[in-house]
Amino acid sequence: MEKGIYITANDKVADQAIALLNSIRAYDADIPVVLIPYNDDYHSVASRLGQDFGVTVFEDLDLIERLSSNLHSIFGKGFFARANQFRKQVCWFGPFEKFLYIDTDIVVFSQIAKVLDYLNTYDFVCYDYQHTGGITNVFTPEVFTSGVFAEADRRSLFNCGFWASKRRLFSEADLYDVFRECANHPEYFDFSQKTSDQPIINYMILKHVTRRFNVVHREGKAPGSWAGSRHFEQRGHRLIDPKIDQPLDYLHWAGIRIQPGCPYWEIWAYYRYLNNSDPRPVPGPPPAPPSPWQQLSTSLKRSIKNLLNA
Repeated sequence: MEKGIYITANDKVADQAIALLNSIRAYDADIPVVLIPYNDDYHSVASRLGQDFGVTVFEDLDLIERLSSNLHSIFGKGFFARANQFRKQVCWFGPFEKFLYIDTDIVVFSQIAKVLDYLNTYDFVCYDYQHTGGITNVFTPEVFTSGVFAEADRRSLFNCGFWASKRRLFSEADLYDVFRECANHPEYFDFSQKTSDQPIINYMILKHVTRRFNVVHREGKAPGSWAGSRHFEQRGHRLIDPKIDQPLDYLHWAGIRIQPGCPYWEIWAYYRYLNNSDPRPVPGPPPAPPSPWQQLSTSLKRSIKNLLNA
């Protein structure tokens, strides 16, 4: 198949997967979507997504297990907080010649597969402002001071929850080689907040893919996408970025628990229960703000981390 979307999910994130698929299908009824099981507990969500949205399960389950096991063993058991996030690397070997990978803590507001048109010019495409927040959750300063990357490469940092590329851009052997490079230099990467795949995949793309593009660098700029950005304006069941007066293409709750009281909860809830007979829960009170002690503790930890990385 020429184009399609991959997601990873298990039964635990069924609600998020339903919200994502409802949003995808609201704007694109036909784009093929393939589920990569996050672990063995995926049969219920796979059945629901297959019945309601035509989602199919990645056929080569043995490849997922082999790839996941081999990648984990390179760093050693227990190194990564969420090692199964690397299962998404089977995207390179799936049925789509051009593919878009989307995390389930996302909803979209457009025919999102149009992002794949950029692959007519580039080999890898992302779409976020991760780079504007510094190198946290990706690299340590040493990856730049040692000369592995130039300072200009900071503009290419991206969030691993939304990206597009081409089948067989990397071989299985290529992946193992990159992971060995990274395992030999753990000092290059920021795993302090328990991120797993993002540092490694950023290294892989920045080091080995020259024809890459972040949509936010397009002419005329592009809207944001992170739910932690509180300035977006709601119009109907979509969001507008008022800084550039453009509608968002997607919203990502990266690092944010999706629950009543979270940013843009009503947007997420709309898509979760769109066209569903499932009863919508009555929202409880929003989570309590952090106590002064919690704020002080967070500030101290941040200061210590900055000192260590200086």
